[in-house]
Amino acid sequence: MNWHIWRDCLALQPHPEGGYYCESYRSPTRIPLPQGERHCSTAIYYLLVGTQISRLHRLRSDEVWHFYQGVGLWVHELTPTGEHHVHRLGMDLAQGYRPQVVIPAGHWFCAEVARGSEEQGDRDRACLVGCTVSPGFEFADFEIGDRATLLAHYPQHQALIERFTPNP
Repeated sequence: MNWHIWRDCLALQPHPEGGYYCESYRSPTRIPLPQGERHCSTAIYYLLVGTQISRLHRLRSDEVWHFYQGVGLWVHELTPTGEHHVHRLGMDLAQGYRPQVVIPAGHWFCAEVARGSEEQGDRDRACLVGCTVSPGFEFADFEIGDRATLLAHYPQHQALIERFTPNP
């Protein structure tokens, strides 16, 4: 899979949470919110390659993930009540994958390229998706998970938290 073409043709840049991205849409319409005025909606292309991860983070808005191409993506969600859901993003519907996943505002989430068979290896596996945020994304509404804080709230998910948060 030649993911370099996707990265280069879409002008994807490194994302602070991991992987590559490029904003593709920002609604011209703005709405007032308690944290300030926001665009109604924004969208990005997002690419994860091999063993890259999207670190645990949360937003003040809902985010819809859309599958475009590549192998599947596993989107991990931690709800405020401590439930862990693994959403399979992709087109293998018979295996429980779906072409769209919604993560509600305020939920912690992270992502990884779906693992394949051992003989395939992980180095060249990649997944190109789109993410739509409404109300629109602003970095002021984006929070990367702090390992110690998350472990205090979700001790039952220690392995997930340690894998998807930066080393302290």
